[in-house]
Amino acid sequence: MQEFKGKTLVISGGTRGIGKAIVYEFAKVGVNIAFTYNSNADIARDMVEDLQTNYKIKAKAYEFNILEPESYKELFEKIDLDFDRIDFFISNAIISGRAVVGGYTKFMKLKPKGINNIFTATVNAFVVGTQEAAKRMEKIGGGSVISISSTGNLVHIENYAGHGTAKAAVEVMMKYAATELGDKNIRVNVVSGGPIDTDALKAFTNYEEVKQATIDLSPLNRIGQPSDLAGACLFLCSSKASWVTGHTFIVDGGTTFK
Repeated sequence: MQEFKGKTLVISGGTRGIGKAIVYEFAKVGVNIAFTYNSNADIARDMVEDLQTNYKIKAKAYEFNILEPESYKELFEKIDLDFDRIDFFISNAIISGRAVVGGYTKFMKLKPKGINNIFTATVNAFVVGTQEAAKRMEKIGGGSVISISSTGNLVHIENYAGHGTAKAAVEVMMKYAATELGDKNIRVNVVSGGPIDTDALKAFTNYEEVKQATIDLSPLNRIGQPSDLAGACLFLCSSKASWVTGHTFIVDGGTTFK
């Protein structure tokens, strides 16, 4: 994994769940990390100290509101001051709580504001973040972009219409980005997870039901873990995936087949 040493990952939403697992997966192979957080300032500070002390990399956390994707421009300008290159960008941050009211519900109860918030945090954030990252990647001869998605756009999940539709949209947007950025040697892919055992999943009103259903559906007899997606991201950013772009990499424990 010498190829990763000295390179830089920018990831949105790095303080918990899938994002945190990705941060540490990349830190293990010597990648410098710039990650964002929304409200977990204390956790972010502790992570920076841990990453720099125990993994001997450069790490920095930045406060960022994913519902204001236009502020990615200012964020990347700050990152430019702290890091001399950007090799990887992972659009991972999600929204929850009041921001998804009217978006995380049954179809007949969906409201435009809730749906719009989900699309903003999923699709618009991916677009603006990738645009800013690509400008930096072009200067160093290329890079890799990943958006985190879910199989909720392939199978029905209760109350997931808003999220599932947004994930379908970002997967199509990824293909456009991959097609247009290929000549700059920038690869763009999606890592799509089945149900992953995170705080975000635990916020589902039917968490226990979803967890058990996932275990029952998977030939591997377990629910997914954040590390499962983190490993897929590392692969897609490696030279082993140098001819992989415009692809949705599904990591679902075999659950979408049954």
